Amino acid sequence: MAEAANGTVINADASQVYRDLRILSARPSPEEEQRVPHLLFGDRDGAQSCSAAQWAEDAKAAIAATQAAGRLPILVGGTGLYIRTLLDGIAPVPEIDPEIRAAVRLLSSAEAYAALAKEDAAAAARLHPNDTARLQRALEVIRSTGIPIAVWRESRVGGIADSVHIDLETIVTSVPELYARCDARVDQMIEMGAVAEVAALRERRLDPGLPVMRAIGVSQLIQYLEGTLPLDAAVAAIKQATRNYAKRQRTWLRHQLLEEARE
Repeated sequence: MAEAANGTVINADASQVYRDLRILSARPSPEEEQRVPHLLFGDRDGAQSCSAAQWAEDAKAAIAATQAAGRLPILVGGTGLYIRTLLDGIAPVPEIDPEIRAAVRLLSSAEAYAALAKEDAAAAARLHPNDTARLQRALEVIRSTGIPIAVWRESRVGGIADSVHIDLETIVTSVPELYARCDARVDQMIEMGAVAEVAALRERRLDPGLPVMRAIGVSQLIQYLEGTLPLDAAVAAIKQATRNYAKRQRTWLRHQLLEEARE
């Protein structure tokens, strides 16, 4: 599609921004990247945390450069928060207290969900109990600012939705086929060297709270490397986590389609 449309592919996946995770994030291969221009793939070191707001600023620049070159910007990837931040703008949430952030990031999904249900019940009701990143974000915002994240989001700024025309292209498969593809992709990543990739990442001794360390597959393979989880169990856990994420992506995309239909 990108070749036929004179397009430039712009990454919108939160894991594919990190150069440490070409295999585990299923980034395009060097051969694929040579066919058409690719931007924002592997352009950040894993030691750097890339927020949705930071990515959105990078994406705006990439889109502008692509259009200036007479090419079509094609955003691809699975991080809905990135896309919504780019289109709708960012909420002007102040810097989070570092101690609060550190404490929240230590919580499991279940612990974060239980705490959020008490401190910001409306946010907890909107989120899936296993959506760790968003649960932790909502919890750190209410604890640090005293104001629910939904209130902050009512004052979003910097979005580009009103200044661009968007064509949404989707590939729809049945759930059984989608899950089979997820499992096959995990097997392929293991065959391509995902274990060695995670071993190299582990050697860097990065902060476990960094996004690159929380990408699907990293913790499971680190457990295998440290001898606390057999490889087959680690692979099974990665497959389950991948299927869970694919399910959340389908739900998110369905909501976007419904919104488009209402507009």
